[in-house]
Amino acid sequence: MSAGKVLLGVLAGAAAGAILGVLFAPEKGTETRRKIAEKGEDYVDTVKEKFNGLIDDLSKKMDNIQARANKVADDAKSKVEEMKSSTN
Repeated sequence: MSAGKVLLGVLAGAAAGAILGVLFAPEKGTETRRKIAEKGEDYVDTVKEKFNGLIDDLSKKMDNIQARANKVADDAKSKVEEMKSSTN
């Protein structure tokens, strides 16, 4: 199971538990709705932060892969040029 799925499952379970806890608490409906909205915003912010971190990591990895590929291509091109010049 991937780390993303585990994280999503944990967040969903925590959100469900928080909502159920607030719903069964003996408070006014307006207070309960406010708490649910606050918890929802907190979870959305957490998911956004995790998503942005994931995107940043993927972007860095892609940049590294592209740099490596460019280096390999440049090295291969140099070797082909060396072989051409040595055979002439």
